[in-house]
Amino acid sequence: MHTSKLLAAALLMSGSASFAAAPAYLILDHSTAALLDKPAALAVWRAQIDDKLMKRLVKLYPVGKFGFISQVEGGFTADKTCVVTARAMMVPRSGKSLLFKPSRSATAFDARPGATLAQCQALAADKLQEAIAAVGSSLIAR
Repeated sequence: MHTSKLLAAALLMSGSASFAAAPAYLILDHSTAALLDKPAALAVWRAQIDDKLMKRLVKLYPVGKFGFISQVEGGFTADKTCVVTARAMMVPRSGKSLLFKPSRSATAFDARPGATLAQCQALAADKLQEAIAAVGSSLIAR
């Protein structure tokens, strides 16, 4: 089994027994590793999808039919401005893979002049969190 699939399965598990038994969405991340590595991206997903939201999502969008993809791109310009674009998508699932036909998607972007690498990485995580929240709000009225 691919590491990303194992991480995705672990991503949506929490300490509570009722949530641990719930099926997990397949979540793939295709981010620039210098900005946001896969474990960090999956941690952002985990922070955004709580038990209550997960139960509602699973009822409306079955795990066997949908999954999620995230992508964070960017870096530094010649004048040392950190530029970040984060995208989160809900996509249909076909067996064990995801089809790149977004059902819902959201993109967040920002630029910070004079940012350090750590500040740029924090900005990348913040923008991914914003994109995930936007997709979540389009799926379920909170």
